[in-house]
Amino acid sequence: MKKTRKTFLLATLAAAAFTLSACTGKTATGSQETDTTDSLSSEELIEQEIRSTAAEGELAPDFTLQDFNDKPLTLSSLRGKVLVLDFWGSWCGWCIKGFPEMKAYYQKYAGKFEILGLDAGDIPEDWKKAVKEHSLPWLHVQIPEDSKLLETYGIQGFPTKMVLDADGKILKIVVGEDPAFYTYLDELFGK
Repeated sequence: MKKTRKTFLLATLAAAAFTLSACTGKTATGSQETDTTDSLSSEELIEQEIRSTAAEGELAPDFTLQDFNDKPLTLSSLRGKVLVLDFWGSWCGWCIKGFPEMKAYYQKYAGKFEILGLDAGDIPEDWKKAVKEHSLPWLHVQIPEDSKLLETYGIQGFPTKMVLDADGKILKIVVGEDPAFYTYLDELFGK
C-alpha cells in the first residue's frame, strides 16, 4: 500500500512538471481546442507509449506529408545529415515561445543539421500564417487530422523534438520546451 501511494505521488509530480513545459496532447481545429490526454488513464498512456514505434536508438518511421508548397515530402528523402523533427502547433504557447532559441541554434549550427517542423492540429491557413509570422526558415509539413503519425511517434506533448542521425536513427527525444534539447545540440556539434 505504501509503495503504491509513493508511485502515485511520483507519477503525479512528474505529470505536473511535464505540464509546466509542454502543451500536453492539445490539438486545435480552427479556433476550437480539445484535449486528447485528459480522458486517458495512466495505464492507457503507458499502453499508447508502448504502441509507438519511435524510440531512441530506433529508425524513425518513414512518412510522406504535404510541405508548405503543397508538395509531397518524404522523411527518408532528408537522410544524409542530422535532422530535427519538431512536432508543434500554432495553438501551443510553449512551441511559439521556443521559436527564438530554435532559430538561434539553426543559425549557430547552420549547415550541420536541418529542422523539419511537423504542424499538428491547425487548419492549413493557421499553420501557414504561423510559419510566416514567426519567420521560421526551416522545412515544414502539416500532419492531417486523420493521420496516425502522432500515435506512431508516441507524441504526448508539444513541442516534441526528435534528433535523427544522418541514417534516420533517433538519437534523442525531448518533450516540452526543455534546455536539454539545446544542450544536446551543443554536445553533438561542439560549442
